[in-house]
Formats: sequence, structure tokens, C-alpha cells
Amino acid sequence: MSPEAFANALDVSRETMARLEAYDRVLIEWSARHNLIARSTIEDRWARHYLDAAQLWPLVPAAATRLVDLGSGAGFPGLVLAAFGADLRKGDFSVTLIEATGKKAAFLTVAAEAMGLTSTVEVIPARIEDRKTMRAVAPPDVITARALAHLDKLLGYAAGIQGGNTTLLFPKGARAEEELTEAAKSWRMDVTRRRSLTDENATIFEISNLVPRQ
Repeated sequence: MSPEAFANALDVSRETMARLEAYDRVLIEWSARHNLIARSTIEDRWARHYLDAAQLWPLVPAAATRLVDLGSGAGFPGLVLAAFGADLRKGDFSVTLIEATGKKAAFLTVAAEAMGLTSTVEVIPARIEDRKTMRAVAPPDVITARALAHLDKLLGYAAGIQGGNTTLLFPKGARAEEELTEAAKSWRMDVTRRRSLTDENATIFEISNLVPRQ
């Protein structure tokens, strides 16, 4: 998939595409030196990474103004959603990227600067398990994570920072239902399943009202 095909598939504005292409230039430059995304996916990155991340945007509640992306890595989906939010929400949409690996956190900072998003994107170079750091994170409207951990563990991370109306958006692979069954032993939640646009075997879990079982 080319950038043009990506833009046409999702009817992406010129402003948002300009931000995403600036992001992409930094991604390619840094990927030559660092392992940000699998090298086997670089050539098809607009489908494998950008489209995979962008498909979450329609699931972000219209009233949401704050999103936290756990284990952001190369910025998918956090930076992609930040680009959409900056233009479609007229800047009234902030994204916090939490990434423990120093080089990846540095990349996220440089990419956000290239995208013109320094006022709406915050990078926190810390481990999600760092309770002191996570307690300082304001409860967001949306929490995302991509290819980070088993669903049960993701729910544990999210429970530590969620607010009363937080929506969780977690793309999962072919074992999604197995992970959900296991997680449901420890958590009560409302779950909506969404089909992935990029993988017929994948599912996006849209989760709300998360509480631990007693």
C-alpha cells in the first residue's frame, strides 16, 4: 500500500497526511540504525502499521480529549491517532506515549517534533510497571496498546490509570478469543468485538466498565 492508497482508503485530509508522511520520514531514517519495526514489514508499512493503527480512530469516542498509548514502541497506534486528533479535533486531543526503551522514547520525541505535535504529544520514558510514574498519569478517555502483552496483563495495566468512563482499544491476533476467555476469569468488563481491516484473523477489543473480579 502506498501513502496515496492509504489516504484514499480512509479519506485522510492533506493536513493529517502531511503529519503522517513527516512521521514516516523519521521512521525510515531511524529504522536504518535501530530496530523500530520488523524489517520484513518496512516495504508494506502503510498497510501493516499505519492502516492497522488508523483503523482505531473511528472507535475513539467523539468526546474523548485524552489518550494514553501503552508500550508505544515505534508509535503505533499512538502517534497515528495523535495525527488524526490534531486535525480532526482542532488540537483538543492530547496523547501520552509511555515507552520504557530509551532509544524508542527518543525516536517518539523526534517524530512528534517532525509532525508538529509537541504541544499535544507527551512522551514518558518509563516502564508501565513503575507505579509511581503511572500514578502521576491523569486518567485518560482512551487507552490503547498494540502487540504489547497478553490481554489479562493489559487489563491490569489499564486498570491502574483508567477513569470512570475510559474506553480500552486493544487489537489482538488469532488467539484473541482465547485471551479474552482467560482474562474474563479475573476481570468483569463490557466487550465489543470489531473486525480488523488489515488481518482477517485479528480482532479489535473495545472494552469499557473494567473492574476486577472479587
